[in-house]
Amino acid sequence: MFSFLRPYAKSIAVALALMTVELIVELWHPMLMKTVINEGILKRDLSAVLGWGGLMVLVALIGFAAGITNSFFSAHVSQHVGYDIRSKLFLRIQSFSVSAFNRFPTSTLITRITSDVNQLQNVVFMGLRIMPRAPLIMVGALIMALLIDVKIAGVLLVTVPVCVFVLIWMMKRGFALFRAVQQQLDTTNGIVRENLIGMRLIKAFVRHRKEISRFEASNRQLMDRTSRALRLIEMTIPMLLLLMNVSILFILWFGNWELGSNRVNEGDVVAIVIYTTRITATFGILSHIIMSLARARASAGRIQEVLQAQDDGDGAISMSDTMNGAVNTSQSAPETAAGGETNPPQAADSAASAASIEFDAVTFRYPGNAEPALYGISFAVTPGETIAVMGATGSGKSTLFQLIPRLFEPEAGTIYMDGKDIRSWPLEELRSSIGMVPQEVVLFTGTVADNIRWGYNAATDEEIIEAAKHAQIHETILGLSDGYETIVGQKGVNLSGGQKQRLSIARALVRKPKLLLLDDSTSALDLKTEAKLLLALKQYACTTMIITQKVSTAIQSDSILLLDQGRILAQGSHAELLETSELYRRIVASQFGEKAVSSR
Repeated sequence: MFSFLRPYAKSIAVALALMTVELIVELWHPMLMKTVINEGILKRDLSAVLGWGGLMVLVALIGFAAGITNSFFSAHVSQHVGYDIRSKLFLRIQSFSVSAFNRFPTSTLITRITSDVNQLQNVVFMGLRIMPRAPLIMVGALIMALLIDVKIAGVLLVTVPVCVFVLIWMMKRGFALFRAVQQQLDTTNGIVRENLIGMRLIKAFVRHRKEISRFEASNRQLMDRTSRALRLIEMTIPMLLLLMNVSILFILWFGNWELGSNRVNEGDVVAIVIYTTRITATFGILSHIIMSLARARASAGRIQEVLQAQDDGDGAISMSDTMNGAVNTSQSAPETAAGGETNPPQAADSAASAASIEFDAVTFRYPGNAEPALYGISFAVTPGETIAVMGATGSGKSTLFQLIPRLFEPEAGTIYMDGKDIRSWPLEELRSSIGMVPQEVVLFTGTVADNIRWGYNAATDEEIIEAAKHAQIHETILGLSDGYETIVGQKGVNLSGGQKQRLSIARALVRKPKLLLLDDSTSALDLKTEAKLLLALKQYACTTMIITQKVSTAIQSDSILLLDQGRILAQGSHAELLETSELYRRIVASQFGEKAVSSR
């Protein structure tokens, strides 16, 4: 927290100075009241009443002005600190490696960047507005009361330490309880997110009752944990207030006895009572402070987990690179598209040459898995070649693709691009030369043109249209209500599966990549549209690797890579595999019939 507060040291100093003025006013007022009573009211001296009373009003106005100004500076610091923490969290998440990102569920990252940051923001405001003042008032009021009359105020030496001890115990207990509340909030948010994403499936499977029941259980647990935390405070504070009110009764009783003996003035007793009520009121404020501190401490720990999460070296972009990218984006807003990233450094020049790819004995296993997802993979793709990757579900096809842009790092072996180990490439340069279309299409809020331009921010309208035509989506876009300016709904809900796939392909093509990776990206396309797409891809001077389950697609490739359980089972052209691979013959037979195999 101190690293985030440091840039606002001047504003913090002003806020604390103004808070000190308020503190002095609060501690001085009872003494002025004592003087008004002893020197004015008891002696029936109107001029003393007016003089000291006027000073009380003036001091109160000074305290009021200090408080208002303090609130302004406190809000200024807290809002900026909240902004800075959210920004750094978002930048940190952007710089995560894939494995680091997978350690945090999406729902908990959303909670940490919103609710947890709000908790810290609130505690910063309270820290500059009332948090230091509350204990100082307690200590100052106790000292001032003892200076007036140690006999009458002596009871405070017993009750105040007891109350402070109970507060410390409540704070320690509250930290654990409110951390549990935030964790349960993560779980509840996760259920809400899953339901919002899968609403169509829930309706189709008539699972709404089950999902309502699941949410109710999580929501009730959140309520119970929150109630348990709040109950601790609500049961403790009234006990403390009762103890302090008993102290006030004792002070009034003993003060009256002292007045009867003429050993003390009425103004002294009134001042001690006022100081005691100040201390009593402070315990009420402290309960709110402790609750906020408990929540903030839990939130700070959760935020720190994200900021200090260790990457495994599997393709993470450094924080400095990410922050520099954010600065560049803000300074060149006209060139920033819906995706918010700066232009690929070489996207415009990458079409000059296609990339070569070589896997040399590559083995990879996912964290926590005993068996490798890929084992001893070796193959080579020459520049400009089209290679189809086939295999059963779970054979490692998508994993193989994700290793090329270093979304994961292999456990053993080496991957080369253009004859150079990909680990020696600058990470952004490597990824900027690749156009990747994932199996699960992701579209962003914005127009159709924005989503295509997301692949290359500096793309002209002509380049966008060209990419759309080659992706076989241009005519469909023209048929939309606003053409290329049509707003894409959240996750592309207003587009069909095939339309989303083709839009995603256009986004990759506009980059003019050296290497194009299509991860089962034509599964929703009919054979005629797919054939036109594959023909259009021939116009690009790039190497293409395509994961497919369609033999019709594989036939049009230069080579076919057949994977089975993480190993290369066979490699060759369609004709070669028909001769050498029993598995490939079964795949062809399942799609075209036994006649297609026997007539080879």
